[in-house]
Amino acid sequence: MKDVSPCKVLMIYPRFKADSFWNYPEACELVGARYPAAPLGLITVAALLPAQWSIRLINRNTEELGDEDIAWADLVMTGGMITQQPDTLELIQRAHAQGKPVVVGGPDATSSPHVYRSADFLVLGEAEGIMVAFVEAWESGQRSGTFIAPKFQIDVTKSPVPRFDLLKFEQYLYVGLQFSRGCPFTCEFCDIIELYGRVPRTKTTPQVFAELDALYALGYRGHVDFVDDNLIGNKKVVKAFLSELRTWQEDHGFPFEFSTEASINLAEDPELLELMKQANFFLVFIGIESPDPETLIATKKRQNTRRDMVNSIHKIYSYGMMVTAGFIVGFDTEKNSVADTMVDFIEAAAIPVCMVGLLYALPNTQLTRRLQREGRLHPGHDIMPDMDAGDQCTSGLNFDTLRPLEDVLDDYRSILLRVYDPATYVGRIKRLIGLLDRSGRPRDLPKEDARRKVGAIETINRIVNKMPEVRGAFWQTFMHCAKSNPQALRMVVGLMAMYLHLGPYSRYVVDAIDRRIEELGRRSRRSINT
Repeated sequence: MKDVSPCKVLMIYPRFKADSFWNYPEACELVGARYPAAPLGLITVAALLPAQWSIRLINRNTEELGDEDIAWADLVMTGGMITQQPDTLELIQRAHAQGKPVVVGGPDATSSPHVYRSADFLVLGEAEGIMVAFVEAWESGQRSGTFIAPKFQIDVTKSPVPRFDLLKFEQYLYVGLQFSRGCPFTCEFCDIIELYGRVPRTKTTPQVFAELDALYALGYRGHVDFVDDNLIGNKKVVKAFLSELRTWQEDHGFPFEFSTEASINLAEDPELLELMKQANFFLVFIGIESPDPETLIATKKRQNTRRDMVNSIHKIYSYGMMVTAGFIVGFDTEKNSVADTMVDFIEAAAIPVCMVGLLYALPNTQLTRRLQREGRLHPGHDIMPDMDAGDQCTSGLNFDTLRPLEDVLDDYRSILLRVYDPATYVGRIKRLIGLLDRSGRPRDLPKEDARRKVGAIETINRIVNKMPEVRGAFWQTFMHCAKSNPQALRMVVGLMAMYLHLGPYSRYVVDAIDRRIEELGRRSRRSINT
């Protein structure tokens, strides 16, 4: 890139709604953090901008945005996911009120660019493929435009080390890295294959080590999340990387503990499981979606039908990795027994933390295109309402369901009430204690890890003081783990801390669903009366 003029860029990460499954404010508070995850996308874009440009980052989920911050900037950059849509639109208005041009990018703008037509610039697709063109346009005096990256063609081996120096590490529970983009599967409801393709593209091992080295040099220690939508999409490449990651960890004294998302076929590969264990992975998110084979086939998630999923989860536990899982209610093929079947599966698998949401037809997916053809999509299906916009727990079902909507909602509230009943939740933790093999792991967290701020007993005391109703069950489970599986104690305490959020949040969602059911009843009565 030729020489460029200095430019002051304010990067703003839009706010998620406070009431969301994913924000865990109480767990953050225990270690002095303000939000779970750092904004990896924005700091990657920052690394693509000219070195002469001055960059500031404000995360609206962790700190306030003042008018003086906007006044400082020559240019405002923002964007994110669909659940950040309302705040992103507000940010555009705030910047324009001060005469500042706005660049919007990210997955939601890429899928629904029309929603952000008030922005001055749209940067759509993967930033590595288009930022040079944007910078050149800005330098030439252009003050509006749309820049579209070629789909699925970006060479991620050219992606720079993110600007981790822009982060305030103390604000976050964990920091993210990305190893690959894309997923080989074809799930109908998923937008990942639409955004990043079905052929996983991976970074090189030295490239990822450069990112880990940068984090290490900045003094960060603790939880690092590989944000890949399916880390094991290319098993051959990821195995080669993991075998070297173990050595890197040993050479640096195991400064990091890793989590990621993977497909359930992970459980059928002992070599891969062992490599993840040796590299110090402690948590995997898996999309289960439904225990019903007919539903999985209909939604094109056949990979989950080719194995016993309960045994698969237990297999992953045997390698010392906890599993959190995603479940969806609202598929066309569901039977009236969906609530019982889903709860029975969650209990049998012993998965304490379950993200149970309502099906949401995301923009630019196979599901949305099918529903559009069938005339079932609601008007404004791609507009996220400002009310109850935290996640798909309260904002799902933006289409006409085949089952009566009231039945779907009633099943959903039943699942939440049962799964997050305190006795049921702690019961799953007790069963997990007998399944989670944490042998062969580093016994202590690094000294600089923020999670060392509070000990296990202090954490339990804080939990039960805030929730006296769980005092007996939680202390009993704590003592059981301390005696029978002490190496799992830190994991178990963390799961208990999560209940500070999950218990009240599940009841918040149930209340919202009750209001939705009540409104359906009022509409039905009005229809009968007219």
